[in-house]
Amino acid sequence: MEKNIGSLDRVIRIVLAVVIIALYFSHLISGITTIILLVIAGILILTSSVSFCPLYFPFGISTRKKKP
Repeated sequence: MEKNIGSLDRVIRIVLAVVIIALYFSHLISGITTIILLVIAGILILTSSVSFCPLYFPFGISTRKKKP
């Protein structure tokens, strides 16, 4: 499993997850939307912590800088 998520991508994913969690705790989202968004937030946190996105892999996308 080769890392394919760069630093900026990781920060964006974590910020989005924090925003979703803040929306949940402020009761601005509810119902099935809450469940879907919390699952997405969990996936964003997981992928940013391991620096690997399975959706990037089949397309050969990498936001990580190449070392010379």
